[in-house]
Amino acid sequence: MDALFDISGRVVVLTGAAGLIGRKIAAEFASRGAVMVLADLETADPAGLAKSLSGKDRSRAYGVACDVSRSEEVALLKQRALEVGGRVDVLMNAHQYKPKGFLTARPEDFPEELWDAVLGANLKGSFLTCRDFGKTMLEQGKGSIINFASTYGVVSSNPALYEDNSLGNPVAYSASKGGVIMLTKYLGTYWAKRGVRVNCLTPHGVWNNHEPAFVERFSRMSPMGRLMTVDEVVGAALFLASDASSYVTGSNLLVEGGWTAW
Repeated sequence: MDALFDISGRVVVLTGAAGLIGRKIAAEFASRGAVMVLADLETADPAGLAKSLSGKDRSRAYGVACDVSRSEEVALLKQRALEVGGRVDVLMNAHQYKPKGFLTARPEDFPEELWDAVLGANLKGSFLTCRDFGKTMLEQGKGSIINFASTYGVVSSNPALYEDNSLGNPVAYSASKGGVIMLTKYLGTYWAKRGVRVNCLTPHGVWNNHEPAFVERFSRMSPMGRLMTVDEVVGAALFLASDASSYVTGSNLLVEGGWTAW
């Protein structure tokens, strides 16, 4: 294995581990010998995911139920990670929250409770995990934090993309992901001289059995003419988690087929 991208033995905490992207990264990192601490809501069964990965090749995986919007649960996640790994080398925040009614709510009458729920998970949750795990990494003198953002934290969504289909991009999501990007820039520069790197990874349009009309419209709007596959996120995550990105901090790595370039 290329030493530059070697993550064997590294302790990786992954939130949102049971999601579409999280599962792919968890499996790939585990196969490369990383010690995986997989966090998600209890209903997502992170323990079951960990069990499915442990024991294959060099894999070690541990599942932890955690609501990242609750500081006491983040503290317990950190405690568990240190118990099984002795340290934390990588924190990867791949969590996001899309509550019922979230996709169809318009900004002019967006419910306050939905706003609080989305910002609580996406932005506050990223802050809490960065704060707690960042402190541990500062004590270690080394670490990499990877926050998952969105193209809709970089540019506004185009309402025309969501006409005549069941999808959408609500105002709370854009606000939360824009906040995650700025949180990353702040921490990435603030901790840079102390050995802790903080970066964003921004995918866009990950194929997940979308409606044909949406796929056709998205493809026309994308410079690459298609949605991305979940496999195409892994290389960027590996880059930011490994020593290959040792001089990268405060950045937002765009894996979005050129969507924000025009």
